[in-house]
Amino acid sequence: MDIKVLGPGCRNCVLLEERTREALASLGSEATIEKVTDFADIMGYGVMSTPALVVDGEVAVAGKVPTARKLTAILGR
Repeated sequence: MDIKVLGPGCRNCVLLEERTREALASLGSEATIEKVTDFADIMGYGVMSTPALVVDGEVAVAGKVPTARKLTAILGR
């Protein structure tokens, strides 16, 4: 699984990464997590508000930080 956290590095971006790692741990899954901070790259995903989470090339979350439980459901699909 390839995961990207999109955002400038704000507190919510950090929180989204932490919760994503927590969700992956609860699923027993491994993934590559990359931080994308360049606004041109972020816009390339069509994301207008950050933080955002991209899973295997598809935007899964944008503009909010879901709970770890919600992220577990998203990542477990």
